[in-house]
Amino acid sequence: MEIDENSDPKSSPDSNSVKGSSLAVGEAGLINKTDFIRVIVQSLYSLGYCRAAATLESESGVMLDSPEYTALLFDVLAGRWDDCIATIDSIRDLESSARATAAFLVWKEHFLELLGLNDGFSMARDVLWQRIAPLDMDRQRVHGLARSLISSEGIVKAEDRVRGRLRLLLDLVEVLPSWVRVPSGRLEHLVEMAVLAQISSCFYHNSPGEVTLYEDHECSPEQIPSKCSQILCDHKNEVWFVQFSNNGDYLASSSSDLTAIIWVVNKDDSLSLGHILEGHTNPISYLAWSPDDKMLLSCGNGEALKLWDVCDGLCKFTFNNAVNRIISSCAWFPDSQKIVCGSNEPGSNGPDNRIFTCDLEGNELEVWEGERMPKVTDLAVTPDGRCLISICSNKEIFVRDFYSGKEWVIHEEHSITSLSLSRDGQFLIVNLNSEEIHLWNFNVSSSSPDKFRGHKQGKYVIRSCFGGSNSSFIASGSEDSQVYIWQRQCSTPIKVLSGHSKTVNCVSWNPMRPHMLASASDDRTVRIWLSNRNNSKVLT
Repeated sequence: MEIDENSDPKSSPDSNSVKGSSLAVGEAGLINKTDFIRVIVQSLYSLGYCRAAATLESESGVMLDSPEYTALLFDVLAGRWDDCIATIDSIRDLESSARATAAFLVWKEHFLELLGLNDGFSMARDVLWQRIAPLDMDRQRVHGLARSLISSEGIVKAEDRVRGRLRLLLDLVEVLPSWVRVPSGRLEHLVEMAVLAQISSCFYHNSPGEVTLYEDHECSPEQIPSKCSQILCDHKNEVWFVQFSNNGDYLASSSSDLTAIIWVVNKDDSLSLGHILEGHTNPISYLAWSPDDKMLLSCGNGEALKLWDVCDGLCKFTFNNAVNRIISSCAWFPDSQKIVCGSNEPGSNGPDNRIFTCDLEGNELEVWEGERMPKVTDLAVTPDGRCLISICSNKEIFVRDFYSGKEWVIHEEHSITSLSLSRDGQFLIVNLNSEEIHLWNFNVSSSSPDKFRGHKQGKYVIRSCFGGSNSSFIASGSEDSQVYIWQRQCSTPIKVLSGHSKTVNCVSWNPMRPHMLASASDDRTVRIWLSNRNNSKVLT
């Protein structure tokens, strides 16, 4: 790009195209009209509608580029360094530190270009001491340039000059106020932030993708699963656990009748019987889907851990035969090739509690045990495989970071009966026998969790879950035979589902179908709950 060093860039519109217009748009009068036009023009150019953008500039008299940016563009590319500094000095709302940084960038480019000239050494030295050194800048940066006088490090050859000046222009845009050059994608960012704000304030939002720009977003309570669409009655005794697969295509349930069942989730949201898993000799209280959904683990109090093939429903392995232990809780690592188990057994010298990892053939890989190892009642592994979370000693949440080796404990005042992780692994909920559910954020150092109340829990193990679009909701069973649903920003239930006749032990929200919820009860049934909307979407 050839730039005439004598050309005049200051023929652009008056400075009212930058910030000076008193005209405003919008009912609240908060939006500067000139700013508004500029972001529209920038969006049109970025979308490829160049003629439309140019027409808007011509008709409105508002140019995309401010006079200051236009001046910098011509002066930088033409190497008019004093004019660049004059433009920078003319910017009214520029902080002194940013002004010094911008000046440093300009003189640095000039300095390095002079070093690239055969006879430019003395001039470069003068720029360094007269222009750069007096600036209020980190002296290390100045000293680094001084070393270039000896080593010729970073010098700009003539053939690289245009590229270096364009890079300087981009660097200046990062330092100068945003109005000097409209940030790329600014209009799209503003609209997206407005949409996200409406979604976050929508109490019942549970429909991914159902957002339009033509009206304010608001969901009705009908988005929440609350209509019982199906009752599964194939278990012969109390149903203690229920869990959807990660892809949402299956549901697994387990019972005190010594069996687990794999159900198939059909396209019309109905469920059909897949496989009945038989072979346990004691009630099954826990199930865990492998991350690839090809395998299922089952275990229980005083019961062996079994690995099942989801496709044919056959038992692939019984773990206690290999490790000679009764396993009470388990979880998968992300690769579906390793699991972590918790075992609690009475011993001659006291309880023999341990946590260990093993492969799918029962070979132990790591073991944590000892006199101080507390009883382990529940386990989870974060989706990235980084952290192990376990419920220990009834009132402690034990967290181990596999990568750093760091360990820490989250203390609760009441006994914890179960835990559940959000799909992104950032949040944890625990059920307490104090009739509260506590939500902990792993990324925030907080001495107190968010608390949810309303359900009934005193004697039994009750399990809750995250669910809905973006895991915006929490659901839990209850000893009063109902299902309770909370929005994560509200401590009181937004929905209470009635239908079961006895304690609801466990709930599971379909991760791919946010309109579908399952609940397991002592009344020997699993109930499937759907939202009342017919246009619910399946996540992909």
